[in-house]
Amino acid sequence: MSRLVDVCVLVSALAGLVAKGDQPNSSLATRPNFLFILADDLGWGDLSCYGNQQFRTPALDRLAAEGILFTQYYQAGSVCSPSRAALLTSRYPAELRLHGHLATPEQNAARGMPNFMDPSVPTLAQLLRQAGYRTIHIGKWHLGRPDPKVPSLEAYGFDTARWIDCQEGERNLWRLEERPRATAILVDATIEALRQVQDQPFYCQLWLHDPHAPLNPPAELMEKFRRQTPQRFTSPFMVYAATVVEMDRQIGRLFQAMDQMGLRDNTVVIFSSDNGPEDIQIANAAWSGVGSAGPLRGRKRSLYEGGIRVPFIVRWPAGAPAGIVDTSTVIGGVDFLPTVCELAGVPIPEEMKATLRGESMAEAFRGKPQERQKPLFWEWRFRVFNHPWNRCPILAIREGPWKLLMNPDGSRMELYNILEDPGEQNNLAPYRPELVEKLSQQLLDWQRTLPAGPVEPAAGRNDYPWPSPKTMK
Repeated sequence: MSRLVDVCVLVSALAGLVAKGDQPNSSLATRPNFLFILADDLGWGDLSCYGNQQFRTPALDRLAAEGILFTQYYQAGSVCSPSRAALLTSRYPAELRLHGHLATPEQNAARGMPNFMDPSVPTLAQLLRQAGYRTIHIGKWHLGRPDPKVPSLEAYGFDTARWIDCQEGERNLWRLEERPRATAILVDATIEALRQVQDQPFYCQLWLHDPHAPLNPPAELMEKFRRQTPQRFTSPFMVYAATVVEMDRQIGRLFQAMDQMGLRDNTVVIFSSDNGPEDIQIANAAWSGVGSAGPLRGRKRSLYEGGIRVPFIVRWPAGAPAGIVDTSTVIGGVDFLPTVCELAGVPIPEEMKATLRGESMAEAFRGKPQERQKPLFWEWRFRVFNHPWNRCPILAIREGPWKLLMNPDGSRMELYNILEDPGEQNNLAPYRPELVEKLSQQLLDWQRTLPAGPVEPAAGRNDYPWPSPKTMK
């Protein structure tokens, strides 16, 4: 818990930097704009406003000081495609058969997955566009398209889409030679898009691919983090720290441009990450995979806290106070669509309400801690590339302060009080049988509603050798 306390103290101190003129102006708090910045594989503990003392992230620290920092925000998946689908649809990704990241058609078929998110499922962008918002996507998408040759995301509700999956024309920002300027290029495209719509209400999502491996940050930034690393060598810390610092610098440049366009006061800026930090065991992260989940157990792919609990910062000068650290509100990725719709004053069609898995957390976005009414659910059908301590069971539920993890056959029953034990160190399942029975029944009832599909033999196990043998590919 000490890290959480440090976060509260840090953001409260940073809030002193915010001028009194930055307080909410209710006359502006109508039909707000939205800018949603999503980092890729950034851990809960990677920002200095979340307690990181290894390097500084001043732009995002200031965003937290000028807004609300949430400590209990969860994505609906522990990898990218599932998390992104839930954000746009308020559906659990397993319902859409998005169990893992979208890959080749052969790999998708082997895992019981489609090649793209079903465009008939209503999205946040569609609802906002129908209500008069201009909708913009910049950067990583990773939800596929019915026709990958079509340079558009119109089927999913976006008026404008640039650098879809970080590719445009002959350029591919995933290439190592492009990575030093990749975030700058995506920010440039975002600034250009905002200039074209600054006099209209807009929803813009800038989905970055930093700090997803493979990384190649500017060389001059890496030098600042050399420490004891000999010349002619780099360390994973040098690479990762320089990447996150450069990402933060470019985000700060975007905020400056928005200020110059007069977009600051009535734009709801949201910053988060799609899942927890990558593991250095993964080949393309072998020289960079040292992102931090802070005090949390687990990393990317894991349903322990470090795989699904990520940074979440909201700033809205016209509609919410500054300098708040919300340690009590539990928000999930499935809440994103209903929350944004309420803040935008956009009604959700009656026929769609029955399919929404989240709930509006608009009051929390306005600065008032909010108690959620629905539990959150997760499923992970594959092994976890990680230390055995981070290899989770297949299913998880969070309700109130409690989190239960289990396998569908009843094995590996683990119960944690997340408020008292955010690191999931003390399994209370043997001591709370009635609570275990209640939560496990809810969890299994939910799983029965999901489409059937392949489950990897190593899923839910923590007893296979580390690293995993080739037979478990």
